[in-house]
Amino acid sequence: MSERQQHDHGDAHRHRPGHRHHGASPLHRLGHVLTPHSHETADKLDSALESSARGMRALWVSLAVLGATALAQAVVVVVSGSVALLGDTVHNAADALTAVPLGVAFVLGRRAATRRFTYGYGRAEDLAGLAIVLTIAASAAFAGWTAFDRLLDPRPVRHLPVVAVAALVGFAGNEWVARYRIRVGRAIGSAALVADGLHARADGFTSLAVLLGAGGAALGWRYADPVVGLAITAAIVLVLRDAAREVFRRVMDAVDPALVDRAERALTRVPGVRGVGELRLRWIGHRLRAEVAVVVDGGATVREAHRIAVDAEHALLHAVPRLTAALVHADPEPVPGTADPHLALAHHTAR
Repeated sequence: MSERQQHDHGDAHRHRPGHRHHGASPLHRLGHVLTPHSHETADKLDSALESSARGMRALWVSLAVLGATALAQAVVVVVSGSVALLGDTVHNAADALTAVPLGVAFVLGRRAATRRFTYGYGRAEDLAGLAIVLTIAASAAFAGWTAFDRLLDPRPVRHLPVVAVAALVGFAGNEWVARYRIRVGRAIGSAALVADGLHARADGFTSLAVLLGAGGAALGWRYADPVVGLAITAAIVLVLRDAAREVFRRVMDAVDPALVDRAERALTRVPGVRGVGELRLRWIGHRLRAEVAVVVDGGATVREAHRIAVDAEHALLHAVPRLTAALVHADPEPVPGTADPHLALAHHTAR
């Protein structure tokens, strides 16, 4: 077996003591010279910290932008009485506040693994994703209840031009934040941050709906504002569905099947690997881990099998984006007429 916890492309070509490219072709070695990289634990920790720092920066910037947007809209809500704008404002404020649990998760994710939390604290990010989903659900419930109440008891909307301007401000602020969060979330592999970005994008479209409501009210339709408020609620529910699906998949250890295919292709190209057995990938926060069994020559020595496992791990770390650790188990190629060495484990795995 071989498990090295860290691997990263850095600015210098450094190796741990004992790390060698056994059995690699001259072309493969030349590629390593021309493409500097490092296997140092410190380098991978630096990369992880950099990812968390990028996430934190995205959170603080979006919190400031959305906070200012919600504050400006709240002032207009007070003077206009628009329930549609109220729903949009509440949604914007809730979106801004989701930065708090996600920020806490990024900070926790930086902590080193312990004997109790042997995989580290990256799962805090998934818990933050659940908090974001609950926040979206709460904002949908509030917006829907307010709009329905106003539909039963319509009231005139005042200062319609100001409401229209506030709606445009809400759209601009949310769309900018959405693009920023989604871009950074995908770059660092954070499903929670991507979900938060989708949340902001929906807020932007609901702001445009407020603009439509203001237009309807200006034309004299007294139900325009609450009807738009209900439409905003429906839009929030759609975002809730997408965000919940994204976070649920992450909590359930789902990965993109294309990543599994990519990992398998990389393993089959490793000299000495005669087959790929069980392959598992899982996200821990915004980082990936892998566990895989590879089939090697049954007559190989322990050192040869270990070398193949190391090469297989190395290939995975290069092939799979954001993979930070891989556990590779070498299985001997089966010989006809001999017993499967894993039979002793059958009564455990069948449970």
